[in-house]
Amino acid sequence: MQSRIPRQSAPEHGIHRAENDARLSGELASVIGGARRRAVRDGDRQIDTAHLLHSLLESDPEARAVFGEGPRIARLLGYLVQRSIGYGLRWQSGVEDSGAVPLVAECAGFSPLAAASMEYACELAARRGGPARGVDLLAAIVVDSQARAVEVLARAGIDPHEVLARLDGRSGERAGGSEAAP
Repeated sequence: MQSRIPRQSAPEHGIHRAENDARLSGELASVIGGARRRAVRDGDRQIDTAHLLHSLLESDPEARAVFGEGPRIARLLGYLVQRSIGYGLRWQSGVEDSGAVPLVAECAGFSPLAAASMEYACELAARRGGPARGVDLLAAIVVDSQARAVEVLARAGIDPHEVLARLDGRSGERAGGSEAAP
C-alpha cells in the first residue's frame, strides 16, 4: 500500500535536524513537526512563519494563551486554515523573505524568515538560560513586519506589537530582544 502523503524532497531533511536541535524544548520540537506536516499537506515547498504560527496555536497552550479566548482566537485560526484554500495559495509560488536577514543554512526546508525566527527564538532562550519554547518562537515570528504570520495577524485584526507587549509582560524579558532591567 502506497502512502498518500508525498515523499519529502531532499532539502526538507534539514527540518528533521531542526526538530532534534538540543536548543529546543520538546514542545517546540513538536510544534516544528506539526508545521512540517502542515507544509507538506498544503503542498508548500518550505515551512513559513504562518505554518509555525498555526502549529503554535494548535500545540502550545502557553503561546495560544497570549491571544486569549473567544472570537479573536477563532478568527485567527480561521485565517490560518484558509491559507491552504484561499489567499495563502499565492504564497506557494514565492519564498517568504524580507531580505532583512541572511538565510540560515542549518534550517534547510524553512523559508528564510522562518529560519531566522528559529535562530532568534534560540537566542532569546539562551538569554533566559533554557531551551527555546513556543513563546520564544512567537516573539521571534512577530518582530518582522514582512512575515506571513504577521500578515495573517493583521487580517485577523491583531496587532503584532500588542502580541509582543503581552509576551513581554508574561516573561519579564523584552520579547523584542533587550533584557528587562533587574
